[in-house]
Amino acid sequence: MPTQMDAEKLRRDFSVLARKKGAGVPIYLDSACQTLRPKQVTDAVAEYYESYPACGGRSVHRFATEVSLRCDAAREKVAGFFNADGPNEIAFMKNTTEGLNTVLFGSGLKSGDEVVTTDYEHNSIHVPLIQLARTKGVKRRTVKSADDGTFDLNAFEELVTKKTKMVAMCLTSNVTGHTLPAKEVVDIAHANGARVLLDAAQAAPSIKLDVRALKVDYMAASAHKMCGPSGVGLFYCRSDLSDGLGPLIFGGHGVTDISVDSFNLLPAPEKFETGLQNYSGIIGTGAAIDYLDMVGLDEIRSHEIELNKRITRALHGISSVTLLPPLDPNLRGGIFSFNIQGLTGHDVAMILDNSRNIMMRSGMHCCHSYFRAHGLDGCARASVYLYNTQEEADIFIEAVAGLARSVPRRR
Repeated sequence: MPTQMDAEKLRRDFSVLARKKGAGVPIYLDSACQTLRPKQVTDAVAEYYESYPACGGRSVHRFATEVSLRCDAAREKVAGFFNADGPNEIAFMKNTTEGLNTVLFGSGLKSGDEVVTTDYEHNSIHVPLIQLARTKGVKRRTVKSADDGTFDLNAFEELVTKKTKMVAMCLTSNVTGHTLPAKEVVDIAHANGARVLLDAAQAAPSIKLDVRALKVDYMAASAHKMCGPSGVGLFYCRSDLSDGLGPLIFGGHGVTDISVDSFNLLPAPEKFETGLQNYSGIIGTGAAIDYLDMVGLDEIRSHEIELNKRITRALHGISSVTLLPPLDPNLRGGIFSFNIQGLTGHDVAMILDNSRNIMMRSGMHCCHSYFRAHGLDGCARASVYLYNTQEEADIFIEAVAGLARSVPRRR
């Protein structure tokens, strides 16, 4: 069992939360969109600009050498965090979206090839597959969720066939917080000869992901959801597959032996890192990995679920508050997505922000297909993380309950 986490102590590491109560300290419940950053991360970013603000991998002076060494160290940390075979399996990109697009457009999918997805995919998988259907004739098959909002493994097993070339799936839904059974999904896909791409953006911040144990082929995540800087994507590609995966863009760096009419690609991960990199962000990502390792992912996950249980128990019984399934908070991690009858998600978010300084997300959360299929205009989404407290959860409960009671009932 993970030890109980001291959220109050951790809050001291976050400047925006460390102010005295009543001094404009927000109740930040939008970590599923982007987490706050501890001073350990912002200090690492500032150190780059103040002490060695140069390019890595190009010049040979001492600043450039320091940047290269720091970025190499960050790559090693990410590889260890995901238990990759080595740092050559980790590439730094802009975000999760770039990693997912690299696989979908670079793996040679052609007319008639089938890709299997969930019915709650983020647009980072959903939209590229629409484009591939238009331009390449790639076919998409979708696993319908079970009635309780969970992933239907039996339906998935029936849908995957020898025609399936790739399974591309959101590991943890950014709408409902539900996490699919990744190992079983990978095993079924591989048994049919398909490769697996996992969108781990919502899972990586609080779930231990062992890519070797999962035997997953490709995986993408974002540092900005893991206490790291924005503009850094973490892309995993199994080493034996990297030669067969083309980069999304070409240009400076990533190539070698360039002549007037030819070039060769560098091996992974360099071939996926075309152009000047976000060096400060990569170095800050290394500090973020250190921070998450210090706190402990099991502790973070347990803390998220305990807060979600507290919120769910208090609000689920209010008739005008509708919770998006699954209803069990153990299956939703730190995400509480809901609607209040008579209000839009945007109404809820703006009212709570203005009245109680509660910051949360509203809308369709880049998952429009899910909401269209369920006849919804979106929802309000509160998401907790390592720095949120029981007191904040109680303030949120009181605010939502009060708002729900204040809205006139429809007759």
